[in-house]
Amino acid sequence: MKPELTLVGAGLVGALTATLLAQRGFSVSVFERRPDPRIHGFLGGRSINLALAERGWHGLRVAGLQKHIEPIAVMMRGRMVHHLDGHTELLRYGRDDSEVIWSVSRGALNMALLDAAEAAGARIHFGQRLDAVDWGKSNMTLRDDSNVARVHDWTTLIGADGAGSALRGAMSKHSSLGERFEPLEHGYKELEIPPSDAGGFAIEPNALHIWPRGNYMCIALPNAEGSFTVTLFMPNCGNPGFDTVRTGADAHALFARDFADTQPLIPDLKKDFVANPTGILGTLYLDRWHQDGRALLIGDAAHAIVPFHGQGMNCGFEDAVELADLLRDTENDFDSAFAQFQHRRKPNADAIAAMALENYVEMRHSVADPHFLLMRDLGRELAARKPGHFVPRYWMVTFSRLPYSVAFERGEIQSAILRELTNGKSALDQVDLALADAMVGERLTPLTG
Repeated sequence: MKPELTLVGAGLVGALTATLLAQRGFSVSVFERRPDPRIHGFLGGRSINLALAERGWHGLRVAGLQKHIEPIAVMMRGRMVHHLDGHTELLRYGRDDSEVIWSVSRGALNMALLDAAEAAGARIHFGQRLDAVDWGKSNMTLRDDSNVARVHDWTTLIGADGAGSALRGAMSKHSSLGERFEPLEHGYKELEIPPSDAGGFAIEPNALHIWPRGNYMCIALPNAEGSFTVTLFMPNCGNPGFDTVRTGADAHALFARDFADTQPLIPDLKKDFVANPTGILGTLYLDRWHQDGRALLIGDAAHAIVPFHGQGMNCGFEDAVELADLLRDTENDFDSAFAQFQHRRKPNADAIAAMALENYVEMRHSVADPHFLLMRDLGRELAARKPGHFVPRYWMVTFSRLPYSVAFERGEIQSAILRELTNGKSALDQVDLALADAMVGERLTPLTG
């Protein structure tokens, strides 16, 4: 018999992990502090739409869930850039519609994963907040919404309870995890473009819309029912910043000046700006993700990142698959499995954290910069001329399952090549392509795996 596993957190990563572990024959109990969203509605946390890419789809395929999720996902072919003068342009993510990402509602996806976890045999207990862990007695105290306590005996703990992980806090009280949180000094506010009067999408549905404005930006991702979730990213302090744009009238003035084409699309701008909280952004780093073979942190509980590469969930789903495979293959040696899990996953988590921070600059500024667009065009040219040698970093991150660490390292080399070749140039026909071929051949080995 496989031992019982106790998971804390039934969000996206927790629910998928519970599904995969139950499918592999483990006895799985899950404790979630929120009520069951299938009964009470999806209540919260961050509701930024999620970008589902190949790594995430792979996790869903392994669990047998791809066909269940496809109906709630909306294809996005690329970034639709809205310039200050009002004109737009589509920057494709890949070569064609085989290389796209998908917008999916966090709540709808979470509820589908909860159904799958229970169908696989996992037992999910809702409205149970982790209050304390007694490491000596191997039990934990949970409290419901009425503050009534219950004690649960555990054998092995897995924390998938997000960036504010209660299990991580309990582990830190027992022994240091080397935790540090690096805030971005930018926050976000969510708004909405509702469906058109005719009931369809008010703007192009198959794109991630971006209004880049240098040090701040808006994005909009489509929802299956015809609306868009709009997110304003802005410094916490500045002009503009969340300290100076405080009221609905302030927000209306900002949008009238810098996002004018959105004004007729966001009828509840003033109300939603005041009512919706300002979200916090930052990156979580831990030196240690596990406590011997007794407890392990995965997903955002171990490595929360900023959302600007759309990879937080995708990375967490990779965690789930990796962990399920390791536990299946290591003969219940959890100490070894947890150490191996961290060894494999931490370099990749660190790499996507760095790339997500870089992508914020790209999204809010570079997509409107002529030199960036020239580098992008040259990168596509080199990818066509030297396939397998020059592979755009975005492709490696989004459309493959190559380790994030490989994408990061090769991306650094490729960016240096592009900068050298385009320095002082304004058009692709000014670039020495023979020199470019030689540089790629010298600096990049063929990509394998």
